[in-house]
Amino acid sequence: MIRLDGVIIRYPRQAAPAVDGVTFNAAPGTITAIAGPNGSGKSTIVRALLGRVPLERGSIAVGGDPIAGLDRRAVARRLAVVPQREEPIFPRVVRDFISLGRFAHGSVWGGMSADDHAAVDAAVRRTDVGVFLDRRTDELSGGEWQRVRLARALAQGAGALVLDEPNSFLDIAHEMVLFELLDSVARDGAAVLLISHQLNLLARFASRLILLSHGKVVADGAPADVMTGDQLERVYGWPVLVTRDPAVGAPMLIPMRRRGPQ
Repeated sequence: MIRLDGVIIRYPRQAAPAVDGVTFNAAPGTITAIAGPNGSGKSTIVRALLGRVPLERGSIAVGGDPIAGLDRRAVARRLAVVPQREEPIFPRVVRDFISLGRFAHGSVWGGMSADDHAAVDAAVRRTDVGVFLDRRTDELSGGEWQRVRLARALAQGAGALVLDEPNSFLDIAHEMVLFELLDSVARDGAAVLLISHQLNLLARFASRLILLSHGKVVADGAPADVMTGDQLERVYGWPVLVTRDPAVGAPMLIPMRRRGPQ
């Protein structure tokens, strides 16, 4: 489980907090989604989970223990993160890049164990990146790079997985494959925390949706309860229509035009 309790994060020389008193938990076996406008604090939460920004107040726990009391390798054994932006300083062969996910288990530089190989092979199969294994990371397209990063995260074997806009650069088919995969990972017992602007996909796959605005939680619950027209219009500042997805019955957002065609 991932739990944030009263978390406040403020960037230097900023009067208002980027994250302001956020409390929620992402339970094992489910997809918990975070949505909100640009600048609402979503990626700042991911940076806090990575230890890249300090907390002004509150706590973050993974697997029942505050991450402030764990070293980074211990956190990595519990929590795998796919951040929004990441570019390796030096290009690597894809096979070696995915194997870095096993570093938290202390065996990569001393040689891969049988468990390490099995974890990497399983991650490669799940993400369907086997055809890329002998290529370099700087030879991948944006969508291929996203899938390889997800493979590395799965290779960690952590009980919690956090993804910040993982469907960037993905076409429709690979986007659906990704969400189906994350659903499968959650069903296997992992706590999946997913940040995305794709509210319609979140409504299909997430059990819980947390809506942020100006660093605060403004709604938290089942997607059908959070995705109401009035609430989304207030948060995003744009007229919307919320109807039902004809395929699965989930709420479906349709942005409206403020003026008709010219």
